[in-house]
Amino acid sequence: MKLESIGFYTLNDERAKNVSGTSPMQRCEMLVTGRCNFSCPYCRGFDAIDAPCGDINIDVAQEALGYWIDDGLKNIRFSGGEPTLYKHLPKLVKQCKDGGVKRIAISSNGSRPFDMYQELIDAGVNDFSISLDACCASFGDEMAGVGGKWDTVTENIAKIAKQTYVTLGVVLTDTNVKDMVEIVKYAHGLGVADIRIISSAQYNELLTDSVKIPSEILEAHPILKYRVNHMANGVNVRGIGENDCHKCHLVKDDSVIVGNETEAYFFPCVIAMREGCAPIGKVGPNMRQERLDWFEKHDSYKDDICRRNCLDVCISYNNRCEEFCKKRK
Repeated sequence: MKLESIGFYTLNDERAKNVSGTSPMQRCEMLVTGRCNFSCPYCRGFDAIDAPCGDINIDVAQEALGYWIDDGLKNIRFSGGEPTLYKHLPKLVKQCKDGGVKRIAISSNGSRPFDMYQELIDAGVNDFSISLDACCASFGDEMAGVGGKWDTVTENIAKIAKQTYVTLGVVLTDTNVKDMVEIVKYAHGLGVADIRIISSAQYNELLTDSVKIPSEILEAHPILKYRVNHMANGVNVRGIGENDCHKCHLVKDDSVIVGNETEAYFFPCVIAMREGCAPIGKVGPNMRQERLDWFEKHDSYKDDICRRNCLDVCISYNNRCEEFCKKRK
């Protein structure tokens, strides 16, 4: 299976074949704030992060971006918390645009005034990942942990999707999993490019009802199709199998950062970070080499956080990297 068939533009065979300590940085994520105007019941926020973090200082953030851009950064994602609450976000987007970053993504709950999203699009954002965990207003408010935001969120999704690439993240728990098919149908009707269904870390069950999603919807959304096909074969969204690659090749050209008013820390990935793993180190000129050192000594299958929580798309990528490594030997 070619990685291109998954649907994630950051994952492709060319990257897997050539990844190294000197290849361009392919994808990085910066969590600019821990603040959020929602209170989703499954969200861990910054509570589990093994480092002092909150709003990242703008100078610290720009310094970190500078290291990535100097290393040929191709794709960036800003998240949180709710990143649109961070007042310096447009400045960071501009730095990336000026630095030649190809894809600039924002993860948002979609509840902010549309003018704010339009400003970000005009500044260079060309990818939005927006959460939608329900198919009606009353249950949407329950899943968001706040009331009165449903109409704003759904209207914003439809408007943004007419201008640029939008994926909807549907997090499934024991509360809303029964409505999964209807949520996907509703999400499809909003005109988005793709839909990412995922079980929450606390729930982490095989989403067996995903096979009931109509085939015409699957054909319209490659990531959704990839994930449903996996689950139809008994492969969960989360978890490394014994026969999967036990190394994380992603850390060679990918990075995740959180920070505070004085410094920033980098982690193996955003999943591990949210589940409470320790940072690899502090942001600085040597962090690329520190990530390579971590790669050499780390066994993902022996790491409880990685083994339980690593996502299917990351596992597919690492398995593909191993295939290419074996061909070169």
